[in-house]
Amino acid sequence: MDVLAFAIGVVLLVVGLAVSIALHEIGHLVPAKAFGLRVGRYMIGFGPTLWSRRFGETEYGVKALPLGGYISMSGMYPPAPEGQSAAGRAGGGFFATMVQEARDANAETLVEGDTRPAFYQLSVWKRVVIMLGGPVMNLLFAMVLFGVALSAIGLPAVSPTVASVNECVLPAGADRTACEAGDPTSPAAAAGIRPGDVIVAVDGTEVDTFAAATAIIQDAPGRSIPIVVEREGERVELTVTPVRAERLVATADGGTRQAEVGFVGMSGTRINEPQPLWAGPQAAVDRVGAVAGVIWQLPVKVYETGVTLVTGAERDPNGPLSVVGAGRIAGEVAATEAPIQDRVLDLISLLGSLNIALFVFNLLPLLPLDGGHVVVALWDGIKRAWARITRRPAPRPVDATKLVPVTFVVVIGLIVMGGTLILADVFNPISILG
Repeated sequence: MDVLAFAIGVVLLVVGLAVSIALHEIGHLVPAKAFGLRVGRYMIGFGPTLWSRRFGETEYGVKALPLGGYISMSGMYPPAPEGQSAAGRAGGGFFATMVQEARDANAETLVEGDTRPAFYQLSVWKRVVIMLGGPVMNLLFAMVLFGVALSAIGLPAVSPTVASVNECVLPAGADRTACEAGDPTSPAAAAGIRPGDVIVAVDGTEVDTFAAATAIIQDAPGRSIPIVVEREGERVELTVTPVRAERLVATADGGTRQAEVGFVGMSGTRINEPQPLWAGPQAAVDRVGAVAGVIWQLPVKVYETGVTLVTGAERDPNGPLSVVGAGRIAGEVAATEAPIQDRVLDLISLLGSLNIALFVFNLLPLLPLDGGHVVVALWDGIKRAWARITRRPAPRPVDATKLVPVTFVVVIGLIVMGGTLILADVFNPISILG
């Protein structure tokens, strides 16, 4: 394996992930500022601060661990009711103390004399827009990435232009590539087909792909068939007689099998075929469903991964990965011997898939995820609407700090699952190289 190429792949993924996180937080930052909120911090990563600079009222910075990010908005939670400000410490208990600490941290985001609204005072739809801005930004970034991969680079394909013509027909399963005395001349060479010829028609059927030409040839072993090629601007009609040979052929389910088929001994030119502009967004949307299916079963999938970590059994290639696993896959993609455009295509697609995962994962209706804050805002809206319908006084804003114990359990669960996946990706990794 090319170690340098592997390292480049890992670095590119880390940089791409950092950009994805930065865009996610911008998705929160822009609507928050547009709605008049005070945003004290915009940070990429967690842990010690590596760099920061203040522009206006907001401190922008980068922290040591690029595993996420956050913005600090004014008044994410309403103030505690009168008489409860010290209940956490006085009332005792681990969770009560956590609630109070969350309220204290929230109070620090409020600036005395600031007449602008706090987050909890915004209308429900504005709070929902702010919280959905991050995941939606990841979805849009994924659409752009898949658009670049599919429409700018294009999917690997084989054109009907002949790239090479075999001099002879080698026996099936032969471990040599050079012809020897006694090997029969290949039908393509015998027919006069040359590299650079563009196949136009085979056995009376016009073709526009090498695969279409191959399918007709494979169905005609031992039978002489006409083949029309374009050579130097002119059409030339030749006759080729495919020999019967044992070759790997594609199956309907996307696999391959050994079969006796017609064979002439030529190969098409490998190209990248750009897809329509809508192919990128469509691919992103299609992946949302696939990723949602994995994340919905995430605890079960992580448990199964943990079992393979203990037993050493082969992991599900479509199962969840940690950042470590994604980095390893990126390194392997970069280190393969595939054409450079194919490696770039795969790396961009991998980063696009990670952004789809960020989009879906952050929509889970659990605090501290964005989806959890959306649920809190919607519940607040429902309570206020019900009060209006029943002509009751407006209720107090929903105090999400009371859900800190639930948030703590969710965070612990995420840490356990993340740690399990990291260990599995280190000691029993998924590898594209087999």
